[in-house]
Amino acid sequence: MNARLRVRRIGNSLGFTMPKAVIDLLRVKEGDELHVVAEPGAGIRLSPYDPSFEATVKAFETTRTRYRNALRELAR
Repeated sequence: MNARLRVRRIGNSLGFTMPKAVIDLLRVKEGDELHVVAEPGAGIRLSPYDPSFEATVKAFETTRTRYRNALRELAR
């Protein structure tokens, strides 16, 4: 999909509006947060998913296997 966005002044800031097709593709709604991630050599990536959350999940996976029995007891 190709979409052209025009940067506009919004108050004292700059912003842009997205076409409905892009909004539907991202599955976002008013009030949602979007994360901008710099991609080396490729520009930026706009995503509704927090990239730091992946590190949190990986840390949990390590902890979960190491402390499986303790977590099972805590769940009771």
